[in-house]
Amino acid sequence: MLITTIKNSDLTAVIKHFGAELCSLKDNSNTEYIWGGNPEFWGKHSPILFPIVGTLKNNSYQYNGKDYQLSRHGFSREMNFELIDKQENSATFSLTSTDETLQRYPFDFELFLIYTLENTSLKIEYKVINKGKSKMPFSIGAHPAFDLPNNFENYSLEFENSAPLTFHLLEEGLISNTTEQIQLDKKQLQLNYKLFENDALVFKKLPSKSITILENSKPILKVSYEDFPDLGIWTPPNAPFICIEPWFGYSDTVDTFGNLFKKEGIQVLDSNETFKSRFSIEIL
Repeated sequence: MLITTIKNSDLTAVIKHFGAELCSLKDNSNTEYIWGGNPEFWGKHSPILFPIVGTLKNNSYQYNGKDYQLSRHGFSREMNFELIDKQENSATFSLTSTDETLQRYPFDFELFLIYTLENTSLKIEYKVINKGKSKMPFSIGAHPAFDLPNNFENYSLEFENSAPLTFHLLEEGLISNTTEQIQLDKKQLQLNYKLFENDALVFKKLPSKSITILENSKPILKVSYEDFPDLGIWTPPNAPFICIEPWFGYSDTVDTFGNLFKKEGIQVLDSNETFKSRFSIEIL
């Protein structure tokens, strides 16, 4: 499998060309911050979610009178990207629509992932270009899994303020009409596996635009996502990692009717228009 390594004086990052997926981020002490991908829990590290985030009802949608099948989180994470630019501290990957993608998603696009190391931060930029002649609906999101090698309950997440967090419960992978609240303790949420008994925590329009992971109250890393309106937090049962997932969009609701253009959280690009967003992972 092809990989590309970028580095600066503080960090080293490794990206697989398959899915343009970040699979390692280490500091000078050789501490690894990205989940290793043990398939016993979850075989990925930090996949790109495009052209949808989450699950479509019945894994399908309609466009121009035709039914299309699109599996959870879209197809980009399962495709080979082309490395189109490489510097010592940065790498740019590209994926362009193909006959295969057009069978599942009938829109011409080019997707770029740009990884750049700056001091103790890794900045990850997404760029989407609508190369077709009609409007293009899409969602896009990140899914980085951060390694938590010690007792899971030693870790906590710190938000920007102490306001209660309202999340949407999932029902067979879809957004239900039920919400619950999490109370924070001095801006912090102590991690435990019971939080994720019903799958991911899905936040629409989360006001906090950064989350810091702490171990025994000591900050480890900070994920900042000012551009992104939505967020997921997830781990499977007993897994030694936590996913902090900035999103544009999320799964279908339980009462959806299959029109991508009217899907909650969807982005729509005009012909030849470009979308850009980015988030960062800062080692503390």
